[in-house]
Amino acid sequence: MELQKGRPADTAGRLEKEIRTYDLLDRLGVAYERVDHAPAMTMEVCQEIDQTLQAVICKNLFLCNRQETAFYLLMIPDTKVFHTKDLSAQIGAARLSFAKPEYMEKFLDITPGSVSVLGLMNDTGRRVQLLIDEDVLNSEFVGCHPCINTSSLRLRTKDLIEKILPAVEHDFIRVKL
Repeated sequence: MELQKGRPADTAGRLEKEIRTYDLLDRLGVAYERVDHAPAMTMEVCQEIDQTLQAVICKNLFLCNRQETAFYLLMIPDTKVFHTKDLSAQIGAARLSFAKPEYMEKFLDITPGSVSVLGLMNDTGRRVQLLIDEDVLNSEFVGCHPCINTSSLRLRTKDLIEKILPAVEHDFIRVKL
């Protein structure tokens, strides 16, 4: 695995949603580095990628309430354990669980294993509330997928908060897990 600057020179064979991600970052003037790899389906594989990226690799959990009317994207460091009760109390939502993959595709245009904060660019209906753990916010860099799990990006947390989220018209709630 080798760290590359910016978008791939050759985009043949890459999905349109991945290219849209690079277009967004480039349009916003966000500097990023990229590493291409085999599909990263587990946190163990992501930890190997983390060694190359040198960024906080996040577990991105797509959650919903029991009625499936409120949806959340939670970013926590891969070293933390998610406890529903702790998060529910902080955001005032009871009975959180993992949302069905079809909602993930409908709102974020991503599939399981590719969940990423960058998928919020596809949430034009503003159905998903972003939740970010304070340890992620306190890190200099964050690692995430460009809406596909065969590449990973490193970008400044500051750019995520100050450039990307305003551009995709999403805010976030700071949580402590």
